[in-house]
Amino acid sequence: MKNFNVLVMVYVLLFTIGVFAQQISKNSLSEIEPDSLAIGYSKTTNIVFPYAIKSVDRGSQDVLVQKAKGLENILQIKAAQQGFIQTNLTVVTADGKLYSYVLNYDERSPQLNLSMNKTKQEAQEIYFSSESNNEQELQQYSKLAFYDKKKVRGEKENKYAIKFQLNGIFIQNDVMYYRILVANNSKINYDVDQLRFFIRDNKKVKRTASQEIEIIPIHILNNVATIDGKSDNTFVFAVPKFTIPEKKYLTIQLMEKNGGRHLELHVKNKKLVKVTVLNQL
Repeated sequence: MKNFNVLVMVYVLLFTIGVFAQQISKNSLSEIEPDSLAIGYSKTTNIVFPYAIKSVDRGSQDVLVQKAKGLENILQIKAAQQGFIQTNLTVVTADGKLYSYVLNYDERSPQLNLSMNKTKQEAQEIYFSSESNNEQELQQYSKLAFYDKKKVRGEKENKYAIKFQLNGIFIQNDVMYYRILVANNSKINYDVDQLRFFIRDNKKVKRTASQEIEIIPIHILNNVATIDGKSDNTFVFAVPKFTIPEKKYLTIQLMEKNGGRHLELHVKNKKLVKVTVLNQL
């Protein structure tokens, strides 16, 4: 009987240790501490990363983020709204590393130039984009796309007396050219705050953020800041060639500065594959 009791105690002890070990293995998440970053409205903050930037996610539209034109590993950040509420920024680089930042508004003393060095002693390198090789060629192909008579249909939105339309998609040398018309049919000038491209998930799960990938233009033709009342403007955006994965779509977002006349276009992959090839220069 005594031996039996000892065996039971040993069994209970081993069982308890096993359960405890399982609990430890299940709760193995470790927190990634974010860096704090102060940015301003009238000054641009530059961060140089050790590898090319592959993904950027901002926690709020009160913050503007873009890769430096023609460069792969420099991120430029500034406030789109003065005195914005604290938000965050997440960056993933080509080496698979995730960088997390808490962004605070500081117009007086923003942090301007930062380097995420591999080591403290190592000077940071700058990586140029392959698309940045010939700015003149981008301009010429953008003009060809502007004057080309071929159009895509069905991708437009009319609200607030503003017509927002994607009416042409072209390609040449692994660069796509999106021709976009903005017609202001109101009597009030339309000040463009943002005209941006995102790839988004088709479905949003409640209480979770959908993945959002921004497509950064490498050249913009007719990039005006204001569209006067009773007038229009046709932009041409040159972007690196891409297609849209299954269950995702392209969002083209137009936002008014200090106003509420915001419009969006949603473009699926079947529209992109109808792209027109521009003639060689």
